[in-house]
Amino acid sequence: MDAVEKEMESRKNEIIKELELLFKTNMKITDWDVPETDDNEAAMILVNILQEGLDKIKEDIKAGKFTNY
Repeated sequence: MDAVEKEMESRKNEIIKELELLFKTNMKITDWDVPETDDNEAAMILVNILQEGLDKIKEDIKAGKFTNY
């Protein structure tokens, strides 16, 4: 395991918790804005949006847009 892998592994749980917090926060906002919402439907739509964002980030990585951080 190289240094980058070790660094990411050491922060893995924190990163996952932040993602879960983003998900839960957006679910709460959806529930406030649309009280009669179907939570399962909203959750799946939100997961799809998050996946779309992750896919965009992957495309940007492949295009070399994250080389100077």
